[in-house]
Amino acid sequence: MSERVAVRKTYKLFIGGKFPRSESGRSYPVQNANVALSSRKDVRDAVVAARAAMKGWSGATAYNRGQILYRVAEMLEGRREQFVALGVPGDEVDAATDRWVWYAGWSDKLPQVYGGANPVAGPYFNLSAPEPTGVVGVVAPERPALLGLVSVIAPAIVSGNTVVVLASPTEPLAATTLAEVLATSDLPGGVVNLLTGRITETAPTLAGHMDVNALDLTGVTDPELAADLEVAAAQNLKRVLRPAPADHDWSADPGLTRMTTLLETKTVWHPKGV
Repeated sequence: MSERVAVRKTYKLFIGGKFPRSESGRSYPVQNANVALSSRKDVRDAVVAARAAMKGWSGATAYNRGQILYRVAEMLEGRREQFVALGVPGDEVDAATDRWVWYAGWSDKLPQVYGGANPVAGPYFNLSAPEPTGVVGVVAPERPALLGLVSVIAPAIVSGNTVVVLASPTEPLAATTLAEVLATSDLPGGVVNLLTGRITETAPTLAGHMDVNALDLTGVTDPELAADLEVAAAQNLKRVLRPAPADHDWSADPGLTRMTTLLETKTVWHPKGV
């Protein structure tokens, strides 16, 4: 009997809650699988999906967003062994699960911590409330493949933003498998869009896109590329997060900086007695 040839899995993109192949039809081999090689058109499609999901996700209650992030943690916990089989250490999967739970707990606390009544000299109420920035483009870190990815996605979406994420080209399987987790976690389609492929090809399109409101360059290690992306982002005054490499201790307490950087503050005046 001849030896059976295993079916080689093709990991696709995650755009708008669906798993399309790359518009270019390209893929590249990783381990024993093929991974979609995204194009500039895929980036534009992902931004359209993220913008379409923005109204519903930002309009959901903070409690509901927290429930969904907690559901992601539940689903990730249930697929722990699948990630381990892909080469992700078990401790990293556990830490990534805990990180989803941590951010889920912050969902309904952000307005209390970063909003409130402001003292004014006049017969007015002056109230400030945090609001999401909008569509956020994210370049994910290469390592740790799963924990680093979760640590840039969760703080962006917990406050109501939607994201287009460029996954690490050398460690894409954790990202594509996380997309499968998100697709079964009650997360509305388009809130998270994951693209695999060459960062040098897709990041400039994302940085220069006029319907992207903020840019997280955590995964960009080339200073020249990072500077070029910042210049492209300046075309429509995107908010840019570019932490120093020394700040990337993913096992440490994540703090609040990533959440608050992607927030806007809306202030409302209202006369008293009316």
